[in-house]
Amino acid sequence: MKETKIALGTWAWGAGMFGGDTVFGSSTDEKNLKPVFDAAMHAGLNLWDTATAYGMGESERILGSLAADYKRENVLISTKFTPQLAEIYDNSVSKMAEASMERMGIDYIDMYWIHNPMDVERWTPGLIPLLKSGKIRKVGVSNHNIKEIRRADEILGQAGFKVSAVQNHFSLLYRSSEKGGVLDYCKQNGIQFWAYMVLEQGALSGKYNIANPLPEGSDRGQKYNPVLGQLTALTDAMKEIGGKYALSCSQVGIAWALSKGTMPIIGATKERHVLEAAQVMDITLSPEEIAHLEALADTAGIDTRGDWEHPME
Repeated sequence: MKETKIALGTWAWGAGMFGGDTVFGSSTDEKNLKPVFDAAMHAGLNLWDTATAYGMGESERILGSLAADYKRENVLISTKFTPQLAEIYDNSVSKMAEASMERMGIDYIDMYWIHNPMDVERWTPGLIPLLKSGKIRKVGVSNHNIKEIRRADEILGQAGFKVSAVQNHFSLLYRSSEKGGVLDYCKQNGIQFWAYMVLEQGALSGKYNIANPLPEGSDRGQKYNPVLGQLTALTDAMKEIGGKYALSCSQVGIAWALSKGTMPIIGATKERHVLEAAQVMDITLSPEEIAHLEALADTAGIDTRGDWEHPME
């Protein structure tokens, strides 16, 4: 299968703590996600990103159920060890990974992440037995800055392994990983950079505005609805650039992330999300278009850093 340039995110899949109903104000289950999954696979988007924390395992369970209809080698699965949940799994990286595999009905994980740098020294070594056994094929670190990435790489390097990827929040509105040198560090060291929240949970999709806010009562509604007015100039420019390429506002946001050399993770809850993502994989924005969008984003003056993140600079 051709290697994809885009990963599909499942943060909004399933209900429960940190699940789609709480964070996104939406409800998703196997029945309405099956056509989404099938459309993505048919379009060549076969890389799926989840985590134990998403719906406290519910996202993983749904993903495993949908993936079961396909040959295992044709579905690339990425999931995460979340340090804050470690006590549930006897403070064992291996036990959390094995629980993820059991929920998904698989016997190996293509990419396994340390979800955040809560304690690099403590948790990174736990990846090594999983790598040695083949239960995980590659490892990444999420929400880590350069110092933390380098230290994780040193720990893995002592056993002959390496950090293969970094997954950080990266969007037009939040470029901390670029300003802090993480993007350049990854390029220089052959590390993939996966960008999450590229569309800021829909705030940069062009769908929402003051007259049509994000779902009330959801975490994203509370975060973005107060600043939607500040985003108008940026989303208008995204739509204008989209007109040149026959792209939607969302697709321009994805194209920007691709043009920066990242692997964007796009939330997949509707068929149009995955079909739009597939259409944009080979689009590259011009340096002038990138600079124009970034200048407007800076002018908007919105800090979208999550409370789970620390700055990369």
